[in-house]
Amino acid sequence: MKWFKRLLIAFFSLSLLGVAAITAAYFYVLPDLPDVNSLKTVQLQTPLRIYSKDGKLISQFGEKRRIPVEYDDVPVQLINAVLDTEDARFFEHRGIDPIGIIRAATILITTGKKSQGASTITQQVARGFFLSNEKTYIRKIKEIFLALKIEKALTKKEILALYLNRSFLGNRAYGVGAAAQVYYGKELHQLTLPEMAMIAGLPQAPSAANPIRNPERAVARRNWVLSRMLEKRNITQAEYEEAINSPSTAKYHGAEIDLYAPYISEMARDYMIQKYGEEAAYTNGYNVYTTISSDLQLMAQESLRDNVFAYDQRHGYRGPAAELWTDTPLAKDAIIDTLKRTPSMQGIIPAAVMNVSEQQAQVLTSEGNTITLEWKGLKWARKFISDKRQGLPPKQAAEILTAGQQVWIRNNGKHWQLSQIPVVSSATVSLDPHDGAIRTLVGGFSFSQSQFNRVTQAKRQLGSNIKPFIYAAALEKDYTLATLINNAPINKPDIRQGTAWRPKNSPDIYGGPTRLRVGLAQSINVMAVRAMRHAGLDNTINELVKFGFDPNDLPRNESLALGSPSVTPLQVATAFNVFANGGYLVEPYFIDHITDGYDNMIEQTIPAIACSKPQDTSAPITDLDDPFAAMAEELSQPVTKQANEINTNNEFDPMTLSAEDNVCSNHNARFAKQVISEQTSFLITEALKSVIWGGGDWSKGTGWNGTAWRAAKLIKRHDIAGKTGTTNESRDTWFTGYNPTLTATFWVGFDDHGRQLGRSSWMANGEPDQISGGEAGAKTAGPGWNDFMNKALAGTPEHPVIPPKGIVSARIDLATGKLTRKTDHTTEFEYFVEGTEPKEYVTDTQQNGEIFIDNVAEDLFQ
Repeated sequence: MKWFKRLLIAFFSLSLLGVAAITAAYFYVLPDLPDVNSLKTVQLQTPLRIYSKDGKLISQFGEKRRIPVEYDDVPVQLINAVLDTEDARFFEHRGIDPIGIIRAATILITTGKKSQGASTITQQVARGFFLSNEKTYIRKIKEIFLALKIEKALTKKEILALYLNRSFLGNRAYGVGAAAQVYYGKELHQLTLPEMAMIAGLPQAPSAANPIRNPERAVARRNWVLSRMLEKRNITQAEYEEAINSPSTAKYHGAEIDLYAPYISEMARDYMIQKYGEEAAYTNGYNVYTTISSDLQLMAQESLRDNVFAYDQRHGYRGPAAELWTDTPLAKDAIIDTLKRTPSMQGIIPAAVMNVSEQQAQVLTSEGNTITLEWKGLKWARKFISDKRQGLPPKQAAEILTAGQQVWIRNNGKHWQLSQIPVVSSATVSLDPHDGAIRTLVGGFSFSQSQFNRVTQAKRQLGSNIKPFIYAAALEKDYTLATLINNAPINKPDIRQGTAWRPKNSPDIYGGPTRLRVGLAQSINVMAVRAMRHAGLDNTINELVKFGFDPNDLPRNESLALGSPSVTPLQVATAFNVFANGGYLVEPYFIDHITDGYDNMIEQTIPAIACSKPQDTSAPITDLDDPFAAMAEELSQPVTKQANEINTNNEFDPMTLSAEDNVCSNHNARFAKQVISEQTSFLITEALKSVIWGGGDWSKGTGWNGTAWRAAKLIKRHDIAGKTGTTNESRDTWFTGYNPTLTATFWVGFDDHGRQLGRSSWMANGEPDQISGGEAGAKTAGPGWNDFMNKALAGTPEHPVIPPKGIVSARIDLATGKLTRKTDHTTEFEYFVEGTEPKEYVTDTQQNGEIFIDNVAEDLFQ
């Protein structure tokens, strides 16, 4: 019995020593143990995501790819695979696994090697969030105590969810949600059993068992996971046999981009970094929902691309990209390897010319496909000599191509054709007239070619796009659409120019006294100058500033009337929006709202809207206490509402508005500043419709075209208005136009400001056409706008003409602008602001052409 007593005493002594050691160890590490309750609100590092307004993913930024998932969203078999592999008794132990500890201790005693086999999933969570991976005894002790604390603070499901979301699984994928996307391009519920087993085997060896880098080791690891699932009876023998015999299908998948719109995503990324800092922007899981319409954006990108291709082809073929061989052809594999080193761009892909026959050629692509280029895809390729000159149309394919050349090809939607990377630049942006939301934005032909955002950064001369604003200033003074302005050479120059500046029409033709409507529709230069003289230079500049133009960009001389200011396409679209919405300056904005990683709203843009405050004397009217909000109200700037901003008093604060409340019928909505009268806006819009539709009666011989007649020919609706724009020597070309629901501008030019767009003598398909000749707004930028608006407005109802209050119509004589009682082809109805309509009827003498024009304004600048 003595030996039993001694054994019992030794056992209790050792137990007490163990308890004492554990207690001592606990109090020793206690000061260093973090608060595990922080895991309840832990912020997993997730990337920044940019979306369109309709929820299409545009871009993703951040080093770590993570798609957080809830426990209930994880397939049962994936959970089984993880538990069977990492911690089979997870739902039974209290944070540490005694059986695992004994096993690890046995291994240490018998082999002298440390093992991680005793680490439960809870311990791994403790280590992953709070500790390092170094294998020391003190770290292990901390890990054990942290695991025990975590088990008390969190449920088993919460712990497992943290593990499944945080584990590094290779290829920048953190968590099973990201791994499913990275390796298989799937969501979790779409994974097969062998794919789930593959992912479950990654946490302990994300590099060694990586299915992309080490497929053999990855399959071996996967099969071991499957064997554990079979052992634990979570799969049948048949499922096991089928799964281990399945091939590995893993390959790298990038983020599932639904809408490629890099210029707008870069704007959003820059905004987030400026506002929240780079670290928070890239890791806090923010979701930025832009104002971009995915459908419209695709249309804009396609229209810009096709328009650039059309210009580029009109000016000829600049030759092959490279010579791969001359006499001895390269081996097919060598050709393909060479082509693969050249990335495709905007649908243009590299190819090698293999054979050239009479009117066709065979080319080889980097995918190893042989494509035949028929003559309809080759005949455009006149030789490029200069921007103003091209060679004769080719008759044989051999005049264009030679075997051994590396060229570019593209499918134009109808057939394959020879192509080339355009050197001309272009940009487009469209806005919602009601609140300034940016619906589309394309900052250039190719983001990979140039990240320079020409919509917001490129200031280019405006050309004749400025004329509607010049005439608006004249209308705001006392002109009407029927006012006669002398379309004659200006022989008395503006002395402010410093030189004898004498503007000329383009073409250099003059028709004498002409109505203002016709002068704007046909973009007559000397009439714009005379209209500005009537309004006054200073007054015109003040009017332009009201439209949102920077006064520093506006020269104080008469060249202003012909578009000498340099402005961005976004400024142009913003200014034209004033005409589209009835006279209100609504500032453009591109972020609709921002949410955090848990879809909580943290920012909401509340824009100023294009309508007047309802007339309701019973509504409370209070001053704005917030100076920023007050300033924004004055300038019609959109306000970004922070989620944590609270109105502490009972007075109206625009920051308390919701997007749904910001409507015209709400007294507390944010209203944009009205910068011109609704009547002036209406009259300019009517004149800009004539730019597209012209006027007169063609059947009676009095019809005339506006400069943008091609738009009418394609779009065939009467609620569109617009203006062409061309600068000196065709360095910049514009077309800006709108209907009541959408405003858009297209710009085409070279990034080199000194390079002219030139002229062409043939269309891109090799057939002569009216597009021939010098490049100009209607020919160069106009087709892009026409194509975009034709697609964007398709299926939408045409808006009827509804004159605002204070507008009247009167029948006038077309030659004099005076009232007439006749109803023949020499007359038509014209709109006027009430009280400005003509008071005098035309006389027979005046109808015969004897018209007096008061040119006193000509002397103002002597």
